[in-house]
Amino acid sequence: MDSQLFTPVKIGPCELRNRTIRSAAFENMCVKNAPSEALFQYHTAVAKGGIGMTTVAYASINQSGLSFEGQLWLRPEVVEPLKKLTDAIHAEGAKASIQIGHCGNMTHRSTCGQMPVGASGGFNLYSPTFMRGLKIEEIDAFVDDFKRGAALVKEAGFDCVELHAGHGYLISQFLSPYTNHRKDAYGGSLENRMRFMERVVRAVKEELDGKLGLVVKVNMWDGFKGGMEETECLAVCKKLESLGVDALVLTAGFVSKAPMEVMRGNMPLKTLVHYMDMKKFWWLKAGVSLFGKMMIPEVPYKDLYFLEQARRFRAELKLPLIYVGGCNSRKSIDEVLNAGFCAVQMARALVHDTDFVNKLRDGDENTCSGCNHSNYCIGRMYSREMKCHCHETETLPPSLVKEIERLEAKWGNQ
Repeated sequence: MDSQLFTPVKIGPCELRNRTIRSAAFENMCVKNAPSEALFQYHTAVAKGGIGMTTVAYASINQSGLSFEGQLWLRPEVVEPLKKLTDAIHAEGAKASIQIGHCGNMTHRSTCGQMPVGASGGFNLYSPTFMRGLKIEEIDAFVDDFKRGAALVKEAGFDCVELHAGHGYLISQFLSPYTNHRKDAYGGSLENRMRFMERVVRAVKEELDGKLGLVVKVNMWDGFKGGMEETECLAVCKKLESLGVDALVLTAGFVSKAPMEVMRGNMPLKTLVHYMDMKKFWWLKAGVSLFGKMMIPEVPYKDLYFLEQARRFRAELKLPLIYVGGCNSRKSIDEVLNAGFCAVQMARALVHDTDFVNKLRDGDENTCSGCNHSNYCIGRMYSREMKCHCHETETLPPSLVKEIERLEAKWGNQ
């Protein structure tokens, strides 16, 4: 089949010059929860590198949704610097998207300024912290916050909004029986567990008014027994289709239970621990050092690791679907597009090389990203800006160098 990769595609009212999208992988490049020069330079470089659309990641709708100091918090004072960023992206011929959401219970009082909230109360071992369930009136306020966030990003010149309804963050916490133990209209049956998501989608859709594309990132399964299974996840996707969203990004995994289901491979534990702030997170640093392999188990990596499951969703849904997960070469991307997906998202390939899409355009079907999947970029992104070890200017400790070499060799031998 002829390649569709460098043909235009529309996501709602937004037309991309090609079918590549920089996925909303967390950059950790904000300063005091506001856009920084590093964030500007990175996304501008990706746009210059040929991407169809680049996505600013993990923007919180309010302060309680912040899980990192380097995370974006949507409020009026960030509109002007975000407008500068979208203007620069557009000047390079790309479109600009932004992922909005709320971390739910995946935070700590020291970061979000209050006891973390979620669908239900309990204890989050991964923070670690106690959290409480949202009250009904708070749910109403959060729906309004999502709508206000959509208004701000529209003002900032974005072309698309990506709602994060996966990976065990707030909307996903309402959807999953693992985290939703409510006894009211927002818990119990799947219809009830979808209620918060449905209200958020309707509110954001109303605010965007067809002027921006609306994409939802949603799980195909949570990645563990007791979470959302494929049948329920497909029902969620069909609900989103009925609500009139413009496209879905199909993903999987749960950050507090099955984190590597999202990204695959090994978490580089020495890298993760090395960059943690000992004064602020000594308990987590100690826990990961002692029990990291149990807390974050390996999930083997392979190219296109979600494709088999995503094909089943493709067969059941009519709306445009965006594929993410192991797009590492021209050949693999063409395989996805030929399977009926409208576009592909990628992150690690563009952390390794912001010019990757231009190289796909100018190369042949054997063009690969060059990423060797040590996941160093993932290990450091919880404490520092996301960066490939190939671009690290500091001299790495020998223990990290050995870890990178071991994990890259492991992937290369698979």
